[in-house]
Amino acid sequence: MPPATHTVTNQPPPLTDYDVFTTDSALVDGVARHVTPERAEEVRDELAGLGRTAGSAQAQEWGRQANANPPVLRTHDRFGHRIDEVDFHPAWHRLLEQAVGAGLTDPWSRPDGQLRRSAGFYLWSQVEAGHGCPVSMTHAAVPALRKEPALAAVWEPLLTSHTYDRGLERPAEAKRGVLAGMGMTEKQGGSDVRANTTEATPLAEDDAYTLLGHKWFCSAPMSDVFLVLAQTRGGASGPAEEGGLTCFLVPRVLPDGTRNSFRIQRLKDKLGNRSNASAEVEFDGTTWARRVGEEGRGVATIIEMVAATRLDCVTGSAALMRQAVAQATHHAAHRAAFGRLLADQPLMRNVLADLALESEAATTLMLRLAAAHDAVAGGGERAAAERAFLRLALPAAKYWVTKRCVPLVGEALECLGGNGYVEESPMPTLLRESPLNSLWEGSGNVQALDVLRALQRSPEALDAFLKEIGRAHGADHRLDAAVKDVLTQLSDLDGIETRARRLVERMALVLQGALLVRYAPPAVADAFCASRLGGDWGAAFGTLPSGLDLAAIVERARPVG
Repeated sequence: MPPATHTVTNQPPPLTDYDVFTTDSALVDGVARHVTPERAEEVRDELAGLGRTAGSAQAQEWGRQANANPPVLRTHDRFGHRIDEVDFHPAWHRLLEQAVGAGLTDPWSRPDGQLRRSAGFYLWSQVEAGHGCPVSMTHAAVPALRKEPALAAVWEPLLTSHTYDRGLERPAEAKRGVLAGMGMTEKQGGSDVRANTTEATPLAEDDAYTLLGHKWFCSAPMSDVFLVLAQTRGGASGPAEEGGLTCFLVPRVLPDGTRNSFRIQRLKDKLGNRSNASAEVEFDGTTWARRVGEEGRGVATIIEMVAATRLDCVTGSAALMRQAVAQATHHAAHRAAFGRLLADQPLMRNVLADLALESEAATTLMLRLAAAHDAVAGGGERAAAERAFLRLALPAAKYWVTKRCVPLVGEALECLGGNGYVEESPMPTLLRESPLNSLWEGSGNVQALDVLRALQRSPEALDAFLKEIGRAHGADHRLDAAVKDVLTQLSDLDGIETRARRLVERMALVLQGALLVRYAPPAVADAFCASRLGGDWGAAFGTLPSGLDLAAIVERARPVG
């Protein structure tokens, strides 16, 4: 018999074997709002199936194992041959099988495709975020490849396949599906990709080149194909002084089955995202590549890929926030202290409600962006307006939502006390993961400056943004006042670059407020506007003003079965 001191009481049950989709009211409502009505039931059933899998004990164990057993680099085989392979735990492959099988690399084959995919990516990322990197890049590679229809005809069916076919033993053409990565960052330039030094030399074969150089960050190096940037010095069609930064496709395995020269120098030892391999790679001058898009137009070619991955940064951060809130509200609903459940204590309720507001605002904005992508893909009258809307809304959302992820997850961890700080809890993994999306695809300053660039060069983007928030005009006086404040800031261009972060933060907040006023329950919209737009909201979570229906907000966020 165990000693009496080891009796376990006042501990919450594990949050497992639940439906991650149907217990997320903000997600359910948002999907129903944006999906085509005749497909609403089909999409709901599809996402509920993925949600049940995501909440299962089996999937949660896959996520734990993938992070507990990081990938291992093997540069050579036992005979000394260079192989440059990365070995992953079987759990990593199970996660990718589910993700690819659920269509998370493919928003194009079905109506409402991006909305379905983003909602699914949001659900499945709550299981484990690291494997979402190759999923995201594979999805995002397709728009860039469409700049070269001949390449797209070969690669798009493989990239959008719903079959995960792992391994580098065969050329891509012999596989049922492939994954894509990208390599833009170099150690001397970072976000300034125009400072890249990797060189591309043209071959006699049309649009074929060899690459010489390095990439400081190359995520998911076990992928089948990569999009990279390199400097050309004039191709077969032009003199030596032409060229410039150009986009290239680099396969890991060549059509004849031999390995392309793709030297993995080392794997990065990262703060988080530990299940995923991030590498430094070298191209030795024999690395074969195919040009994508025009020479010297590499940034313009790859910008569609960047836009898609930025949406996934917003989605991934919203997913981390949602899972952190789910864990915190679940814990507080079952744990008692000082004679009452934590969830019934006024100060804890304020904290939980504040966290729930931030999470719902992020989820609602993410779904609006996904719906805009569907409208752009669909063409027609809405496409131009939605493209203009995304030009401002996407970098603003990328800036703000990813920034809010770190403090939210940290506060949610604190709600669990010491139990949240031990590695047996999911909270440390969530916390380590939380800064990543703010760095990936351009840090905060890059996003803020991109917003300024759009304001200066694309007046139609500001018009579309103002029309979007204008749809909520008159519904809440605090929102109306905040919109006027944004317009005042926009009218004063003196030193605007120094003030860019404050401006972009305010733009993101009024956009979230406008969406919540239009779509969220009154308790949620009122609390958001009272705190984020019109009140004395503190720097820490848990400082919502009095007079709000905090209990309703917390109950809406709690993942009850």
